[in-house]
Amino acid sequence: MNSVDIFLELYREPLPDHLVELEEYARINNVPVMGRETGDIIRYYLQSLAPENVLEIGTAIGYSALFMREYLREGAHITTIEKIESRYTEAENNFRKYDPDSMITLIKEDALFAIEKLREDKKVYGVIFLDAAKGQYPTYLPILFELLEPGGVLITDNIFHNGAVVSSRYAVTQRDRTIHDRLREYMKDITGHEGLNTLILPVDDGVAICQKK
Repeated sequence: MNSVDIFLELYREPLPDHLVELEEYARINNVPVMGRETGDIIRYYLQSLAPENVLEIGTAIGYSALFMREYLREGAHITTIEKIESRYTEAENNFRKYDPDSMITLIKEDALFAIEKLREDKKVYGVIFLDAAKGQYPTYLPILFELLEPGGVLITDNIFHNGAVVSSRYAVTQRDRTIHDRLREYMKDITGHEGLNTLILPVDDGVAICQKK
């Protein structure tokens, strides 16, 4: 942490013990979970908008879904999508322990297939948190726009992809160039979208906030 992060930690709402434990587990086992600053943004919108339904694409071990659960109003619900078996198995175990009233539903499918099905079922969400396969973001966007209710917010994490996106594509590895190009395409799409008000913040590894007009 730099000095600003340490200072702000004095004023940040403490996390529940089980989230601190999951955060530490993720750090030790190199599982990517959202940073504290990203959590502050999500908390703000959950408490300000008080959405009835939240959609998450990219469950991992369930940390962010359990984080969001803490700040939802009574009766609200989270749907979270994860296709990697090793991750959703851990998430299921964590949900059994820390989601006793079943506020979280886990969909164990490919994200594109799952959100297409949600669109067909006419589902809408007040907050959508996107932290999944980065190369698919431009493909997800038109569907997520339909799933977002008017005034709702799409929050995209790790938009800078460990800082690589702000570099020339020739400065990143050959393997990462497709992700680099697709994330830049996604940022162009969301900032130029007529139906979205978009803000990109240099917080953690980059966070994009898009509110549907």
